[in-house]
Amino acid sequence: MNIERVISSLGLKILSGKDRLKTAVRGGYTGDLLSDVIANSKEGDIWITRQTHPNIVAVASLKEHAGIILVAGSEPVQETLERADNENIPIMVSELPCFEVTGRLYNLIITKKNEPVLHR
Repeated sequence: MNIERVISSLGLKILSGKDRLKTAVRGGYTGDLLSDVIANSKEGDIWITRQTHPNIVAVASLKEHAGIILVAGSEPVQETLERADNENIPIMVSELPCFEVTGRLYNLIITKKNEPVLHR
């Protein structure tokens, strides 16, 4: 699964990193405490948060996240978007609450993992 599918399935608005829509999504992580995200998220995760400050881009870059989803209509500050553009980190926004976005992303990932592999 890639970011493009996540955007279309969850009805997200993309604000940065539009040229990374084919990036593979391997999992997800939900949290607002930056130290927790650094300690526990994995490469290829989409990070779900309500944080909007520029440090989210540094964390996503450090952990090599597939992207960041901001929930509850949270809009990043301009400096965050500028850093995301410089680091080529996709930032997406959902109007939905964190709990619902997390559940929908989880179901999307699990469904994708359970699809049969077609060998050619």
